[in-house]
Order: sequence, then structure tokens, then C-alpha cells
Amino acid sequence: MPLNLPLSALEQSDEFISRHIGPCTAETTAMLAAIGAASVEQLIDQTVPAAIRLPADLPLPAPRREHEALADLKAIAGKNKINKSCIGMGYYDTLTPKVILRNVLENPGWYTAYTPYQAEIAQGRLEALLNFQQVIIDLTGMEIANASLLDEATAAAEAMTMARRVSKSKSNRFLVDSACFPQTIDVIRTRAGYFGFELVIAAVDSVKDEEFFGALLQYPNDRGDVSDLSAPIASLKAKGATVAVATDLMALVLLKSPGAMGADIALGSSQRFGIPMGFGGPHAAFFATKEAFVRSMPGRIIGVSKDARGNTALRMALQTREQHIRREKANSNICTSQVLLANMAGMYAVYHGPQGLRTIAGRIHRLTGILAEGLKRAGVAVLTHTFFDTLHIDLGARAEIVYLEALAAGYNLRRASAGVLGISFDETTTRHDVAALFKVIAQVTLDMAAIDAQVAAANPSLLRSDAVLTHPVFNTHHTEHEMLRYLKSLQNKDLALDHSMISLGSCTMKLNATSEMIPVTWPEFANLHPFAPRDQAAGYLEMIGSLTEWLKTVTGFDAICMQPNSGAQGEYAGLVAIRRYHASRGDAHRTICLIPKSAHGTNPATAQMAGMQVVVVDCDENGNVDTVDLKNKAELHAANLGCLMLTYPSTHGVFEEAVMDICAIVHANGGQVYMDGANLNAQVGLTSPGYIGADVSHMNLHKTFAIPHGGGGPGMGPIGLKAHLAPFMADHAVAATGSAERVNAGQGAVSAAPFGSASILPISWMYLAMLGGAGVKKATQFAILNANYVAQKLNAHYPVLYTGKNGRVAHECILDIRPLKAATGIAEIDIAKRLMDYGFHAPTVSFPVAGTIMVEPTESESQAELDRFIAAMISIREEIRQIENGSWPADNNPLKHAPHTQADIIADWDRPYSRQQAVFPLPWVAANKFWPSVNRIDDVFGDRNLNCGCPSMDAYAD
Repeated sequence: MPLNLPLSALEQSDEFISRHIGPCTAETTAMLAAIGAASVEQLIDQTVPAAIRLPADLPLPAPRREHEALADLKAIAGKNKINKSCIGMGYYDTLTPKVILRNVLENPGWYTAYTPYQAEIAQGRLEALLNFQQVIIDLTGMEIANASLLDEATAAAEAMTMARRVSKSKSNRFLVDSACFPQTIDVIRTRAGYFGFELVIAAVDSVKDEEFFGALLQYPNDRGDVSDLSAPIASLKAKGATVAVATDLMALVLLKSPGAMGADIALGSSQRFGIPMGFGGPHAAFFATKEAFVRSMPGRIIGVSKDARGNTALRMALQTREQHIRREKANSNICTSQVLLANMAGMYAVYHGPQGLRTIAGRIHRLTGILAEGLKRAGVAVLTHTFFDTLHIDLGARAEIVYLEALAAGYNLRRASAGVLGISFDETTTRHDVAALFKVIAQVTLDMAAIDAQVAAANPSLLRSDAVLTHPVFNTHHTEHEMLRYLKSLQNKDLALDHSMISLGSCTMKLNATSEMIPVTWPEFANLHPFAPRDQAAGYLEMIGSLTEWLKTVTGFDAICMQPNSGAQGEYAGLVAIRRYHASRGDAHRTICLIPKSAHGTNPATAQMAGMQVVVVDCDENGNVDTVDLKNKAELHAANLGCLMLTYPSTHGVFEEAVMDICAIVHANGGQVYMDGANLNAQVGLTSPGYIGADVSHMNLHKTFAIPHGGGGPGMGPIGLKAHLAPFMADHAVAATGSAERVNAGQGAVSAAPFGSASILPISWMYLAMLGGAGVKKATQFAILNANYVAQKLNAHYPVLYTGKNGRVAHECILDIRPLKAATGIAEIDIAKRLMDYGFHAPTVSFPVAGTIMVEPTESESQAELDRFIAAMISIREEIRQIENGSWPADNNPLKHAPHTQADIIADWDRPYSRQQAVFPLPWVAANKFWPSVNRIDDVFGDRNLNCGCPSMDAYAD
């Protein structure tokens, strides 16, 4: 009875642990009995090698109740000071329409979804992404756009490498206009160095007669200047350069497009289309180019295809080869988009429509014009003559006084250079703001009405003359009722974690708890500019600091770099730190990177980007790294060995017994060990990369530490480093990542903002605060329990491909479908599609072994949900037996026709199985039926007939 319990039990300080972990006590007992383990502890002893087990529990703070953790974080957030930001530099205050805030950003139906590899149950977000692509195509004047990249600076770096791919120039030089944003130049400088490109940073008109393989221009530029780039673009292209233009979507609502000026690539950030600044992210970068370059374009592309009934259906185009990852031949490792943010930006355009956007952009430009004209009349030197939203003003000796007075009045200006201040306006700027700033600068009152009547019109030659956003989707949903219903109609087409488990191996689709998500939209975290004065970011820095300390404890590292804003970026940042370390010791020649055959596709791609040569290491028949082959190759390349890239537990879902020996072999031959953090959810509290022997590792916060996948992003991939590598982590040219005494001072950046996508870090802070040391260890234990339960229950029906020496798997298991395919023609993709009829998203298909599926249930799923998934998989196996025994033809059965839609059920039926069997194959399916909105999609048609813009409404009607 509760009345007999001690106060310590009644206080429920650990209540969130049971909210996060699925199996209750009774279920745990039943599951242990099913797998033949006496206790969770015995299972862990059988699974995790004793040599790598931590000697003590993690010294993390005690767990906190949800409301207590929220209150603690709210107090920290309150230490941030939110001034009106006029800093600009690619980051602007914006107004997120509340219907989008509530129904997309704060809606688990959108933020818990996975990357849309299974397109039939992702038609909603695919349509939202297609809208985003159409916005980008229209505003940039280009022919094709992708579904977003990570941020503007890394998109610019991708443009550089794409230029090298497509340019016929033999030059090794890349031009960056000196008027580009400094954070972009910083990232490009880092990236160019390891590709061996010669970077030339100069005013574009000063190098007219020189040859480059590519060039990057900014429009409007860092000073706010707007000029027609047609001539310099033509001049560069005439000498073989591929020209990219970094630009601003809001400015392009009014201004002549990069495409109209002859650019080959257009890129930038969609942040000011309704995405809060968030101290730097996450924000969806956009990237557009000519259709001729589509197969060289980085990132994911949404395309229009057809389903089995001939109806219009959407999918990720060129998906089968993930066009951005080509292992050791790659020069991009991009595998993360910013889907959730791209969806928001696209919906911002849908909600406002072309006229609404013109009004917003026009208001921003008019307010800027009023300030510029008023300052000129007051005798202030305005250096920006043709502008959209940004002015640079020369105040000489008065600049610092004005800067401080503006600060006192609640405005953050930009210290652009000695004596020069920058002022940028945005959607939130009002006439009151203009008047207040004018008074601070000119020390007189502005006659707003008089100047408004006399502001000169923009030069017509700089304005766009073409119509944009003419598709009906951008001209229909302008009332909140219409927008709400449109968003709900799209959500209804998508299966996310709010419907059922998503058991994707290597992707860790765990609970994204509501209390973890709530702080993201607090104004104290959402509305801060990444380059705001650091004393205004005290709350952010405290939160990041405590999260850093917790992650050090969890991973066993001495330092953490928070800058990488995806796992792939973390890989790159880690290898860059290794390259810098070797160079500091006179070992720049150490460029050999050993990578097991089982590695993620991003691993060899990242090594290539870091200027390393990949040497592949074999795996044995059990899926483990072949230590003999590793030793031979490490010794063969000892003079030049840079590192080993290792995933642990292995990508095959097993704790390799020899992992410490593997690390020792690499170290003995002069290399460093990079550990891929994709499978960290099987380590936390039991072991750690640092304890095992890794020198650097990235952490997928969107996997292990509860940041949601958002339909394909956002992600965060900070890295942990041992002390000897800490001096070589990324810094930032605009805003330092630490104190003046920081060991990494001056190291080039890898992402646009100093702390990556800082506004989602509160999610991981809350996760660790509420679970505490005991909770994160228990989460790992139950991730392993759940995986072994699924493996045990399914092994008789689908052989588990790899296990450890005691027959256990780690946190995921690989089911071998190849014998079934050989016997019946039923492939892993058929099982994936048939699972949709049972209400489940498929596990990971054909990775890391072709012809298999990889299941990771995570710790958050209860036995009841696991049993439903197991029942579905067993039922599908029984259906395959109907093909084996000849009851159903190999080409006419529920698996080959899956998924089934409502259209199938109302159509004429001549199949050898019943409608009931098709859509309600088990009794409980009907109680929570998820109806795919399209039939199986024709992948080949979509790739051969590439169309990546919004189809006409007639296409859907047909």
C-alpha cells in the first residue's frame, strides 16, 4: 500500500525512468524467461564482454521528475537575454505562424517520423518536401532543388565540391568572393584544405583574368549590397568555372534570381521562412542547380512517380544508390537533411502565398529604405547604396558609443569593422524599431511619414519580373482553417512513432518525450542570434556546459565539441581533428584510414573528404572485424597509418570480443581510433568509447539522446575527444566556442554556427536530467533485452545472421531473408511493404548486408508492442509458406501486392487471397488500422522520368 511506503519512494524522483522504458516488471520477467536469462544483469554479462565493462556506475546527477527538470531548465533559460537582433549575417528573427508551430514543430506526428525511405507511408511529408523544393526552384530560378542540406555554410562547401565534379576546368583553384559571410568562408576554408583545393578569397572584380574551377558569390552580400551578378558570372563561366551564388530567400521574393543571372548553383538558408534563430539552428539549407547536374548534386531529392495503379505518388528520387554516398569515391558524406525545418519553411510559403511573401519582403525593404534615407539626411555615411534589408554605416569614432547605446535600448547591432556598424531588418521589425534606432544613431527624431513618402523605388533592373509560387498549393491555404486541414491531411498519410514502433536498425527510433521537446520553443532558447553578445547567452552556455560535462561522463572522453550538426558532420570533425593532430607532430603523411567492410557508407565517404586513403579491412564469417587482416594491414601501412574507423557494437549488431585488441593494434602502429557513435545506445552506462580505447567518437544525439528524427532531420553529432586531440577540435571565426584560453583557438569551423543546432540541445539535456545515471544504464540494458527478445522469438522463422559468442545480440539483430528469396522470390522489400498492411514501418532493409532486414526495437517499446510486431512478422512468414506450398502464385500474393489501399478494397477483386487477408491480416490490426495512401511505388519510373517539382492538381485527380 502507498501509505506504508517510505517518503523516498513516494517522492518518485525516478518516475521518468519507467515512462521512458517500455517493459514493466511483469513484462520484464516474462521476456527474460522467453530468452532463457535469469535476470537483466545475467543477460548483460552474456552479451557485453567483461573486459570492456565499466568498473562503476556513471557519476551522473540523480534523476529528476519531469516538472522539476523543466523548472530547472527554465531557470537556466531565463539567464539568456533576448534583444531585438539586427545582426543579420544569414540569421534573422521571424514569425512562425502558430498553426505551423503547433501542428508541425510541436506535433509528434511530424517530428517523430523517419526518413521517407518507405514512401508509401510517407506521402504527407514527401508532399511537404516537394512544396519546399518548388519554393526553392521558383525563387532561385533554377531547374531542380534538393530537399534541404544542413546549413548555409556547409551547403556552400558542398557547392565547391560539386563544382569540382562538374567543371571541365583543369584549374585547382576555387574563388570565394570576399563579400561572402565570414562563417561560410570559415567552413569552406576547412573543407578545401583537405580536398587539396587552392582557395582564393578576393573581390570578384579583382580576378577577372584568372581561371578557377568554381566560384562562390553572395547575393545580397555580407555588406548588404545588391548588384546584378550577370557579368561576373558570365566572365567566370567563360573560363570554365562553375558558379554558385549564396542567396537569401526573402530577398529573392523581390529580387532578380540567381538563375536569371546565369548561376549554375544557388544555395542558402530557409531560416527566415518561419524558423526561429535558435542560437544557430537547426535550419534547412536549400540547394538548387540545373537539371543537367542532378546526378552530381548532394543531398536527397523528392521526385514524382506512379504507384501500381498508375496514380501519382512521391518518393525519394535516385534513392537506391543514395546518390550522395559513394564510399571511397565520394566527396560528400551528406546523409542528414533538415526535413522538419524544410517542411516548416515550405508551409510558411504555403500559408502566406506569393502575395503575402511580397508584402513581408516589401515591408522589410521599405523599413530599411526609410532608415537609410533618414540617416543620409542626418549626415550619416551609409556605405550600402543598393540594398534589400541590410545597411553598413560608417560612424568613425562614434561607432562604439552608438553600439553600446543601441544595446542599452534593446537592440543588437553588428560590429562590422573599425568604425562601421551593420544593421539588418527582418519580418519582426516595426516602425517603432526604425525610429528608436534612428534616434540612437542620429540623435534626432525621425519624421517617418515624410521620409516614407519620398523613399526612392528600387532599381527595376534588379527586381524579378517572373511570377513565382503560381502552383495552387501556394494560393489556396491562407485561412487558418484551410491550413490546419491541409496539414492534418498530410499528417494522416504518414506513419510515425505516434502510431506504432519503428524498428529501424542503426537508427534508434526511441521515445522523444514531450517534456524533452517543450523547451525547444521557449522564446529564451528560440529567439537568440548565434552571434549575439556572449553575455546575452549565459543560459545557453550554462546548458551547453552541463550537457558537455554529462556527455564526457557518458563517453569517457576529456573534451566535447558541440559544433557538428549531424552524425556525418561529426565523423568529418573527428577525422579533421585526427589529421590536425598528426600534422602537429610532423606526421601529415599519416593519411591511411582502415575501415571494416561492415562500416556505414558515410565512413569511407568521410575519410575521402578528410583527404585520407581508404583501406578496407575484412570481416570474418561471424561479422566481426578480421583481426588478422587488420593487424596485417596496420603493419603494412604503419608508416602512414592515420586511423581506424570502427562502429561498436558492430554494424552487424554484435559486441566484438576483440575490440580492445583492435584499438591496441591501431595504436601500436601509430594510428588513432575513430569510433562511429551510431550504436552508442548499446553502450551507455555499461561501457564507453573512451574506456574501450577510442580516441574520438561522434554521438548521434538524434539516436541515443532522444532528439527526434523529424522525418529525416534535424540531427546533432557532437564529438568526444581524448585530451591529446582536444586542441584540434573545431573553433569558429565569428564566435569563439570557448574562453580566450581555449585549446582549440583558431581551428577552422565545420558548421555555420559555433554550437551547431543549439536549440535542440535542451532535448538531450532533459533526457539525461530526467533519467540520471541509473536511468541511462537501465535504458541500455533494456535496449539489449528488447533486441534479444525479438531475436529469440523470430529466429525460428527468420534466421538471425550474427550473434556473439553466447548467442546474444546487442541492441539490434539482422534477420536473413536470402533463403526465402531463393525459395520463393519473396525479397526483403516485399516484407517491408507487407508490414505496412499490419500497421508497422519496416526495419532497415538490406543494410549492412544485402538481402536482410535489421531490427532495433529500442528500450522504449513495451512487450505488448514487441509482441504485435513479432506476430506480424510470424504471420508474414506463414503467408510466405502459402507461396512455398503453391497455394498462392509467386507473383500474385499479399506480399507482392503490398501495401494494400482502400482503392484495392473497393475495386474488383480477383486475387487468390481475401480482402480480409489483405488489409486485416490479424484481428488487432482493424482496431488501429493505418491505411497507406498509395500502392507500391514504381521506383524505376520515378528515376527515369525525373520530376522534382509540384505536379499539377490534375495529376492527383487522375
